[in-house]
Amino acid sequence: MSDELLQDSSLPVVDFAGFGDGTSSDALETGKRLLQACQDVGFAYLINTGISQAQVDDMLAWSQKFFSLPPDIKQLAPHPKEGWKQRGYSGIGVEQLSQMVFDSNELAAIRKNTPDFKESFDLGRADSPHLENIWLPEGHLPGFREAALSFYYACRSFQTEKLLRALSLGLGLPADYLAQFHRDGDNQLRLLHYPAAPAEVFSRGEKGRAKAHTDFGTATILFQDSVSGLEVESPSGSGQFILVPPIPGAIVFNVGDILMRWSNDTLKSTLHRVSALVPKDGTGLIQERYSIPFFMGPDVNALVDCLPGCSSEDRPKKYEPITAAAYIDMRLNASYV
Repeated sequence: MSDELLQDSSLPVVDFAGFGDGTSSDALETGKRLLQACQDVGFAYLINTGISQAQVDDMLAWSQKFFSLPPDIKQLAPHPKEGWKQRGYSGIGVEQLSQMVFDSNELAAIRKNTPDFKESFDLGRADSPHLENIWLPEGHLPGFREAALSFYYACRSFQTEKLLRALSLGLGLPADYLAQFHRDGDNQLRLLHYPAAPAEVFSRGEKGRAKAHTDFGTATILFQDSVSGLEVESPSGSGQFILVPPIPGAIVFNVGDILMRWSNDTLKSTLHRVSALVPKDGTGLIQERYSIPFFMGPDVNALVDCLPGCSSEDRPKKYEPITAAAYIDMRLNASYV
C-alpha cells in the first residue's frame, strides 16, 4: 500500500446556513448532503455553523497562552492516570495513539516506539457528576477557565441544535432521534499543541505528530490554526492520504467509530493523521501547530445497537449491542502510557 500524499483536497462542503431549527425542506437537504459525505468519505467541511471565526481565533489564542506556560505550571492540572478520565494536561509523549490494539503485550511494544510529539489539555461540561474538570489555579492564567467553558458550550449547542439533527434527518430518522442518546453532554474539548522541531528529527523517526487513527466516539468537529498537517485517508482505500488544509470559517467534521458501528458500517469512520509538513521557506524547521477537536459521544449508559433502517435481510447486523461506556473505556485505556 502506498503512503503517498495526494494533493487534491476535495472534501465535501456542507452548508448549514438554511438549517434553522431542523424542520424545513432546506434542513432535510442539509441532512442528506451530510449523510452522503459520511458515506463517501467520513469527513466534510462544515460552514455557517453558528460558531464564528472570531470565537475560534479567540480560543486558539487562549490555547497558545496555556501551552506557553512553564511545564511545572501546566503540571498543576495533570491528566489522571486512568486513560478514560479525559481531563487536564498531558505532556509531550504521554498519549500514544493505537488503532484497535487492546492486547497488553502489543500495547507495550507500540509504546516503545516513537511517541506522539504533542501536548494537550482536556475539558468537558462544568457539572459532570463523574468527570470533573481539572483546572490550573486561576491566578496562573486568569480568564482561561471561563473562555474554555464558553467555547465548549458553543460546540455543544451546535451539536444538539444542528449536527445531531442533521445526521438523524439524513438517516431518515426523526430529527431528535440521535439527541435522545446524547442528553448528558459528556463530551471532550481538547486543546492540542504540536511543538516546532527540526524536520530531520521527524524524517529519522525520532518524533511524530499523530499516527493514523480513527476517533472513538459519535463524531468530531475540528478547529485548526493556519498551519496544515491534517491528512485523511483517500476514499479509494488505497493507503494514500489527502491533505485537509485549514479554511477560515470552516469546521472539519468526521464520523467516529461508535457512529460507524451504530449505523452498521453505513457511515465511515476514516483513518486520519497529523503529519509534520516540511515548510518551503528553507529553514528546515517544522512549524508549531495548534488545533482544537471537540469529541462527541453518547451518554455512558446508552446502548449502541443497529440504528433503524441500517440493516436488512441482505445486510444483517454486524455487531452485538454494547454500552457506550464499555466501548469508549476499552479504546481510551489503550491510548495512554
